[in-house]
Amino acid sequence: MERWNGRVAVVTGASSGIGAAIAKELAQAGLVTVGLARRVERVDALRDQIPKQFSANLHAIKCDVSKEEDIGRVFQEIVAKFGGIDVLINNAGIVRESMRLLSEDSEGAQPLRDILDTNVLGLTLCSRKACKSMRDRSVDGHIIHINSIAGHRVLNFPHMNMYSASKFAVTALTETMRNELREMKSKVKVTSISPGVVKTEIIDAMDNHKDFPMLEPKDIADAVLYVLATPAHVQVHELTIKPVGEDF
Repeated sequence: MERWNGRVAVVTGASSGIGAAIAKELAQAGLVTVGLARRVERVDALRDQIPKQFSANLHAIKCDVSKEEDIGRVFQEIVAKFGGIDVLINNAGIVRESMRLLSEDSEGAQPLRDILDTNVLGLTLCSRKACKSMRDRSVDGHIIHINSIAGHRVLNFPHMNMYSASKFAVTALTETMRNELREMKSKVKVTSISPGVVKTEIIDAMDNHKDFPMLEPKDIADAVLYVLATPAHVQVHELTIKPVGEDF
């Protein structure tokens, strides 16, 4: 991880769960870490969970990645304040458990749009901004998508409907980005990390999932550190992580 010391990492959805764990670990690994979240005060509070010698590495900026104007404003601010982006962790993602694709509801199509705007378009637009910063400065950076096993196989949870479709899109986008970067003759890496069930606030709100074997958010943060620590010529394209005993 020495080559990333003092470099700038951006983590989306950094206020809780996997994003918070990643932000803390990157800051402690010596990266200038910018945590983006709608609940920005929770990112600020993470500094109290980091040893004092590293707490100054963590910075919080309010951002809703489902809004294109937020992304444009925030990435411009990061470039102006920190000089650019070297690592992007696309972690922000949402689930709408109660909605069914084939059932009418009073909210219409908006819950579907919310998932796609955050999980797919937000990820894509953040990747665009980060990649431009990397290429403008001739930096061999790294873009990491926090995907899901639901992005490789449709699980038998009808109430998760559009979530799985959005994560399949992330799997396709990872490959698309790799092809584009190769065509550009860029050395920027792109990686998809696909966890099974992780104990987060989303899972805590789902009573029917509480008995599943689960990973901890730090397990995914450790995977991010592993991927970043690979030599320059090594690209981990897909990393799947499941808890022992998971039956799907």
